[in-house]
Amino acid sequence: MKKDYEIADETVLENIDIIAKKAKINSEYVEHYGKYKAKISLDIHQRINGNSNGKLILVTAINPTKAGEGKTTTTVGLVDGLASLNKDVIGALREPSLGPVFGMKGGAAGGGYAQVVPMEDINLHFNGDIHAITAANNLISALVDNHLFQGNELNINPEKITWKRCMDMNDRALRQIEIGRGKNNGVERLDGFDITVASEVMAVFCLARDYVDLKERIGRMVIAYTMTDEPVSVDQLGATGAVCALLVNALKPNLVQTLEKSPVLIHGGPFANIAHGCNSVIATTMALKLADYVVTEAGFGADLGAEKFLDIKCPAAGIKPSAVVLVATIRALKLHGGVAYDNLGEANTEALSAGIENLEKHLESIAAYHVPCVVSLNVFHTDTPDEIRFIKQWCLDHDVKFALCEAYAKGGLGAQDLANSVIELCQSEITYSPIVTPGMDVLAKIETIARTIYGADGVEYSDDALAQFEKLKRDGFDHLAVCIAKTQYSLSDDAKRLGRPRGFVLHVKRLKLSAGAGFVVAMTGTIMTMPGLPKHPAALDITIDRQGKISGIF
Repeated sequence: MKKDYEIADETVLENIDIIAKKAKINSEYVEHYGKYKAKISLDIHQRINGNSNGKLILVTAINPTKAGEGKTTTTVGLVDGLASLNKDVIGALREPSLGPVFGMKGGAAGGGYAQVVPMEDINLHFNGDIHAITAANNLISALVDNHLFQGNELNINPEKITWKRCMDMNDRALRQIEIGRGKNNGVERLDGFDITVASEVMAVFCLARDYVDLKERIGRMVIAYTMTDEPVSVDQLGATGAVCALLVNALKPNLVQTLEKSPVLIHGGPFANIAHGCNSVIATTMALKLADYVVTEAGFGADLGAEKFLDIKCPAAGIKPSAVVLVATIRALKLHGGVAYDNLGEANTEALSAGIENLEKHLESIAAYHVPCVVSLNVFHTDTPDEIRFIKQWCLDHDVKFALCEAYAKGGLGAQDLANSVIELCQSEITYSPIVTPGMDVLAKIETIARTIYGADGVEYSDDALAQFEKLKRDGFDHLAVCIAKTQYSLSDDAKRLGRPRGFVLHVKRLKLSAGAGFVVAMTGTIMTMPGLPKHPAALDITIDRQGKISGIF
């Protein structure tokens, strides 16, 4: 089969005006970024706010291998599968980060014959949103350090500045740095970088409902503490207006198309292992007012992305999912059953039998939210008929809805089985409810998620985390939502504990306030907010030809 970039390059794209018309977006709201991309003005809300919402379908997955299990491919395939059945559908996806594109995981525009295009643009700079978020974040950093240098009127403690700089690249050398060294170069202090998609600006950007909400959220972000240990906000720094000015155009969702010319809104891109893992509230709610079916995804496995979608994004946005698609692959199940990564292409039903406990736990977790679910088996060429039959029979025996997805090889036609299952699920009455409630404090929310979603026996806090909770309580932040930063590879906080771990506790090392986003980040395990590059980064295989065509992105 051809490579992803070859398939994308051979596709004749539709003019974005035609895609906008398919999405029922009037031309007055379309702001062109060339022939095949556009931003959609937020003024459209004045016309569509009275529309009823369509059906919202969440695509999530089991705990993945390091290469991912094709969640975006399934999402795009399902959009085209629904369109092939003459359903009015829009996709709502996250923007790819340059970190994975040039690192290990590659791009995030789908794959094979289930891609969003123009693939190279989407995977690289796109329409500049992530760069705008990076600039907004770093403007705050520059203003904080300038404030210290110019006299420190707010009495900020240089040792208690919680705001980090960021960039949209994997660069482990920037995790810890010293700044301000040398004469007239500012106040010397320790600092560091996070990857942009882990920044609070990205979280705020994705949770904001409109410009007013964006401004309020940016203004209340806590960036430091004073010498008397009082929180200092962006509003107090006087930076709110300038930061929002950098984000005005970025806050408009981006419209693109699938290979089969279905409309997709791509907007916002937080990771789910170190952030909340969902595309923007603005893009999702806009799509829900425009289409009968909206297909979105949440990052990594259901223990991370789906939990945060259902406990953070849906309550914040006032939306309810109609169905969940749980993506599974035979290779990931074999990994959870004890097979080494390099041997996942070999047939092994015994390992499948052992690894399927991971799938079972994710199904139990989704059931806790009272949302109907279908298991979608993303088919790989190495999968054998016996292995596929095993998964299908297991689902049948456990009264679980099952669908094969061959979107990678067949596009929308390969996802029609899944599309029909989703249509059937969407007929059910919506009974969704989050597993955490506003009345719970931060520790109670962490405990509930750890026990219900991860299967932990309990939670163990470091002394630092407990002290940070007492500070949250003192400052009035102890009832915010919780965003747990955890490895994507295991239900536990230990990446090596695969399958369905039992008899473990979740270790919370520290609590980080994200007041603008409205949640507290609970840091567990060895999770890094600035990833590093692998020994052979994907960047080494990307190039251009003499016409400027890009190849090597996967």
